[in-house]
Amino acid sequence: MIQIQAALFWAYAIGATFAMSAGRQLQVWERINAGEGPRTRSRAANPYLALTVLFAAVLLVPTGLFLLWQNPAWATMHVADGHEGVWAGFVLFYAGGLPVAAALGFLVAQALVLVGAGYWAYLQCVGGYFLLFGTLVHGWDGRGYERFLSPGARDFARWRQDSVVNHVLDFLTSGTFLALLVFGAAVIGTMLLTEIGWLMEGWSLPGADEDRKVHRVLAIAIAAAGVYGLPFLGALVASVLVRLVGGWIGLPVFAVLSGVTLLARRSPVRWLYGLVGVPHRHWRADLDRTAESYETEVTSARSA
Repeated sequence: MIQIQAALFWAYAIGATFAMSAGRQLQVWERINAGEGPRTRSRAANPYLALTVLFAAVLLVPTGLFLLWQNPAWATMHVADGHEGVWAGFVLFYAGGLPVAAALGFLVAQALVLVGAGYWAYLQCVGGYFLLFGTLVHGWDGRGYERFLSPGARDFARWRQDSVVNHVLDFLTSGTFLALLVFGAAVIGTMLLTEIGWLMEGWSLPGADEDRKVHRVLAIAIAAAGVYGLPFLGALVASVLVRLVGGWIGLPVFAVLSGVTLLARRSPVRWLYGLVGVPHRHWRADLDRTAESYETEVTSARSA
């Protein structure tokens, strides 16, 4: 649904975010695979992974290919002027790469969630979305947003000859934007409903909701800001730094700022992450705590 150069980053980020949203359920699934219930060793039988791949194959791939066919110049960030400039093997790689990238993001985040490194799983989401927004905002030549807001190759070629406002208006009245609007409602709407639904489902599991420190609506808002807002802000800051002082200085400065913001033990991002109530312990620790809580409730009920 977006330009090809950013699509794989988006697919990876979606897969990681889906795994984070279903973190509690994945811990339960791991319990089943560990033998505490019906034994199912096949990882392919994981319903959350299957739905993630299905999302990429049914929504991301067809909408992306439609835009590539409708407007090859925009879909390739104006690297190709028309269909003849797009290699057929590249289309095959794009169509197959999106489900693979989504599955990879899911599996990496799932592995981190299950070993108790939930925050690092969250950083997979941040990294994927940062690369997505960085490509769209800055690109490889500092003209990413110009390429995104230019529906045709001619529009991009004459970008410097007209005002930004006129270019934005031209883009908003183009067929490409209309297609993005329609596809965005389906793709992004389904994506958000899935993530919110899986979060709500996880909070309903025994012993899980006590980790959530704020109301569910506020928790969802914090999660959205952390997954989407923070990477977008980071992409803007990185682009500004590169434009002001160049890439050799701007990117290292941005890396230091990102490390302080994301990796410091008492960073505000870590604190906000703790409010949402997503897994931050090993799955066995969560299950042991749930069992103890259940035994306490049973004992109290018998005593009463």
